[in-house]
Amino acid sequence: MSINRVAKAHWYGRGTDGYGQLDTNSAVLKSTPYSYTTRFASGVGTNPEELIAAAHAGCLSMKLAFNLQVAGYIATRIDTRCEIVMEEGLVRESVLVVEAQIPGMQEDKFQELVADAQANCPVSKLLNAAIHCEAFLIPSAAV
Repeated sequence: MSINRVAKAHWYGRGTDGYGQLDTNSAVLKSTPYSYTTRFASGVGTNPEELIAAAHAGCLSMKLAFNLQVAGYIATRIDTRCEIVMEEGLVRESVLVVEAQIPGMQEDKFQELVADAQANCPVSKLLNAAIHCEAFLIPSAAV
């Protein structure tokens, strides 16, 4: 089974004073602003690292829920915080903190299932994946 999801980024202007918008086919993001300010300072809008953090936290939580289900447990709640650490222009680390309430769960089994979720959630695997990129230069309109 193949699952395909699409997001689009639109950027206008230079890197330091330009701006962009993000859109997803689900419309959860619709003309969502991002810019130099929202990435490197604080401003209204999002940034790639914040979106990666949200994706990683959500993915790990869902993988843990599946692991628990297979092991015969149901979480009352799973709260996952993800901090993406960027240094010198590179994403260096994804720091995840999981807090969960799971009736009847033993600590050692919980740690085992979290470790599996960390290693095997699709976003964890993506962060170590090969990247493929195609680029097309569109001619400017004649002036």
